[in-house]
Amino acid sequence: VQLQASGGGLVQTGGSLNLSCTVSGSILSINGMGWYRQAPEKQRERVAYISLAGVANYIDAVKGRFTISRDDAKNTVYLQMISLKPEDTGVYYCYAEVLRSTDTGGVYTAPKWGQGTQVTVSS
Repeated sequence: VQLQASGGGLVQTGGSLNLSCTVSGSILSINGMGWYRQAPEKQRERVAYISLAGVANYIDAVKGRFTISRDDAKNTVYLQMISLKPEDTGVYYCYAEVLRSTDTGGVYTAPKWGQGTQVTVSS
């Protein structure tokens, strides 16, 4: 199972970026999906999360500016970011709770991470 993220880049304050992350590999389905970010010398934090039912939640710092969405037909999660600020700078990682089957017919949920994409917002 692999998560391939794309869409990062360098923008000026107030600019916009759209991130996407596609899950590939042998999976049954995907439960929750999300985006985390890690700024230099800071801990990774969850920025946005969307449940299988499509319920989204965000950290306060990005509410009203970021929108998370998902396309289950494409196994893809998106993060639309507008009004970007320098403090949004960091490496953004996508996350997915994938449902997989075992060799004996069981089912389990495994958390998977993408490789990270750099977002830099200049002041």
